[in-house]
Amino acid sequence: MVDKVLVVEDEPSLLETLEYNLSRQGYQVSTASDGVSAVEMARRERPDVILLDVMLPKMDGFEVCRTLRQEMNVPILMLTARDDEIDKVVGLEVGADDYLTKPFSMRELLARVKALLRRVRLIHEEMAATAAPSSEKLVFGDLVLDLTRGEVRRADTPVALKPKEYELLVFLARNRGMALSRDLILERVWGWDFAGGTRTVDVHVRWLREKIETNPAQPTRIVTVRGIGYRFEG
Repeated sequence: MVDKVLVVEDEPSLLETLEYNLSRQGYQVSTASDGVSAVEMARRERPDVILLDVMLPKMDGFEVCRTLRQEMNVPILMLTARDDEIDKVVGLEVGADDYLTKPFSMRELLARVKALLRRVRLIHEEMAATAAPSSEKLVFGDLVLDLTRGEVRRADTPVALKPKEYELLVFLARNRGMALSRDLILERVWGWDFAGGTRTVDVHVRWLREKIETNPAQPTRIVTVRGIGYRFEG
């Protein structure tokens, strides 16, 4: 099955270059040059990965990412001409999976695309391997992780998690009681080739605490291990 890639870029020469190189790698490529068209194209084509420029006409890349993340779990690699840390944080907050700053080498971009697709396949394989007639669940008091259905409930109420929040929570829960370094968490959840730093882990832990802790300011489920990282207590 051919992987489908949606490229969203308003610079014609770069858009053409990306389409050409991705097509040569065997991907089925769709393109859009503004934010509104990108959302429509993603809904219609259901791509396997999206390359999304930040600076777009009609709707910027952050808004496109935020909109699509509410509807689908497709991996999104954001492209930007800026290298500000705040841009990366905003991109992660709206649901981007990875971040690449222009100018970039085509080899690096292709490697990132391949890594994102590989990570999605591994997740699907793990979900298929754990699927069984009876649902596999991790239960910690009123917090329940239904791994077969990919759902989290707290006090029998669904908890809305972004894809990376869910992956992070599952990884922490599977290693309950262990002190896990930020570097290890980053490698296992985001992949060894992720370009972001360990602050990404801190940001996602903060979001998780807001959703699963009784008092996020004094967490009892995901506790900080000074000088190391985090430990899941359940």
